[in-house]
Amino acid sequence: MSIKLIAVDMDGTFLDDGKNYNRERFAAQYQQMKEQGIRFVVASGNQYFQLISFFPDIAHEISFVADNGGWVVSEGEDLFNGELTKQEFNTLVDHLLTLPHVEIIACGKRNGYTLNGYDDDFKQMAAKYYHRLEHVDSFSNLDDVFFKFALNLPDNLLDETMDALSAEFDGIVVPVTSGHGSIDLIIPGIHKANGLRILQDKWGIKDSEVVTFGDGGNDIEMLTQAGFGFAMANAPDKIKRIARFQAGNCNQQGVLDVIDKVLKKEAPFN
Repeated sequence: MSIKLIAVDMDGTFLDDGKNYNRERFAAQYQQMKEQGIRFVVASGNQYFQLISFFPDIAHEISFVADNGGWVVSEGEDLFNGELTKQEFNTLVDHLLTLPHVEIIACGKRNGYTLNGYDDDFKQMAAKYYHRLEHVDSFSNLDDVFFKFALNLPDNLLDETMDALSAEFDGIVVPVTSGHGSIDLIIPGIHKANGLRILQDKWGIKDSEVVTFGDGGNDIEMLTQAGFGFAMANAPDKIKRIARFQAGNCNQQGVLDVIDKVLKKEAPFN
């Protein structure tokens, strides 16, 4: 069995709860990946500029499926941008602003945008995920390419809000969970698996030659598309049920343990 692509989600998957990973161990693995002709892809709901900060030495030679597939970059080359139309953007904003329990980030190519009126705790949290975040008085007349919206809300309102948004925005965007109290509104069909498909087509890589890792609702498509989809041990049960394989906990280097098996061609990769 020849693996040619490894794709990792970041939060709750490649990163531990402290937003760290074992850089020395991964650096050694990455050299072996290159020697074996295995591509490494970061596939995350997070902003591209935040993602490259985790890989300062190799960002120019790996690939990123950022903003849940909204922006695909390979070796510094811009391959794909999803884009909401102005009308779709305004329709979404007009409704979202009526939801008192929801805080909004409009995710653009140049910046993320959020409102000055939100409290400082939310702004500080958002800044961890959006290295380019602009505080604005309103979402009107923003000049950017918009991939998606990211929403922050109380955990206990997550399920009912997901259902309500699915009904309200049917055909415009699809709500997916991206972590505790977080919902991403993504363009239909523009998800992580679509981003991987663009890269696979570029490189001539089959699904059976792909390993993916994830822990959330926004990972479902890439976990099921890949020949080897690994849900993390810390993932919700519904994510574990859809993945064919399971990796260890994100706090115990579960992804790196499986990458070792890939590199050594151990089960299930033998």
